[in-house]
Amino acid sequence: MRWYVEFVRDFPFVSAMIQFSILGTLGDYVSAKIAGTKANFSASLMVLKALEWAFLAIFIKIAFIGYEGFVSSLVINRVLPQVFVESVLLNAITRSISMNLQFGVFLVIFHRLLDNLVLQTKNWKNLDKALLSLVWFWIPAHTLTFVLPKDFQVGLAALWSFMLGLLLSLFSKSPQEVK
Repeated sequence: MRWYVEFVRDFPFVSAMIQFSILGTLGDYVSAKIAGTKANFSASLMVLKALEWAFLAIFIKIAFIGYEGFVSSLVINRVLPQVFVESVLLNAITRSISMNLQFGVFLVIFHRLLDNLVLQTKNWKNLDKALLSLVWFWIPAHTLTFVLPKDFQVGLAALWSFMLGLLLSLFSKSPQEVK
């Protein structure tokens, strides 16, 4: 485990890109298979999806860094009381809510745009559901993520991306199909 922590510390952006490209692409593939879509996951499509996730990881890593400072800045400027930097849980909740309701909206739309480019389609269906996932999935998920030591946060976020793909693919099936 020490090698992982050292790699994440020494190469924060590269490690984020690797983790998201693997778990995000795997999540896309597995969720498409579970949902029963006829998507053709050729080797070239898998590479494009991995590059898409790696690119998104850069923005995600920057947001994780920035929103850590965001909460501290709100405390320094007396918008929030000191307890929001002293309490790990309050800090995590505040970071998660502020990040997802500001940056998250951009990321959901940008991710869909990149999906459309990679898949050479114009699919904006259910964007409202994707945006709602910020509230019911990402805020709780990132709250748990931000409670962890910094070295494990991006890795867990990449794992959450995989898990959300699985959940959404299961939701897209009828109860009879899931059994």
